[in-house]
Amino acid sequence: MPKISIDTNAFVYPMPMVIVGALVEGKPNFMAVGWVSRVNFKPPMIAVALGPHHTNKGIEENRAFSVNIPDCALIDKTDYCGLVTGSTTDKSRVFDVFYGDKVPVAPLIAQCPLCMACTLAEQVSLPFNTLYIGKIEEVVAEQDCLTDGRPDVQKLKPFTLTMPDNNYWAVGANVGRAWSTGKALKRS
Repeated sequence: MPKISIDTNAFVYPMPMVIVGALVEGKPNFMAVGWVSRVNFKPPMIAVALGPHHTNKGIEENRAFSVNIPDCALIDKTDYCGLVTGSTTDKSRVFDVFYGDKVPVAPLIAQCPLCMACTLAEQVSLPFNTLYIGKIEEVVAEQDCLTDGRPDVQKLKPFTLTMPDNNYWAVGANVGRAWSTGKALKRS
């Protein structure tokens, strides 16, 4: 099928939705983030790209942040955290907040089935955004969201974001096994 040129404001589809947490001036603050990705295997690292937001101040002050995976039941609260800024709205009471053992300055969300506490490993200034790369120091999960001790996407019920149409989507059906379905095409 022929291709046509479109606007360069294209995105990778879909993007996982997370809630990034940071202590800002001693108070938990949370923001909705779609620009997030695992970026290193060992040590485990994750990156979030943030525009100029109130949350950035806390990440830079404490050199720590959290990445919380909300399920579909938290879509309204997640979206709210992206609609209002912590500089004028206290978002510390939107969720039940707790702290892990390894990063006591990374606020975690009790209602999220999977939470990661990170220390700031690197900060990269881009023309508009700042890329924060965090070393995952601790991961906590609800037992009923695990299969064989590992997070199970069907049980987590996460949702994703598409841009520039700005829609949320539930994660769909499994369509194949990674590093396996292509074996029939592999030459010996």
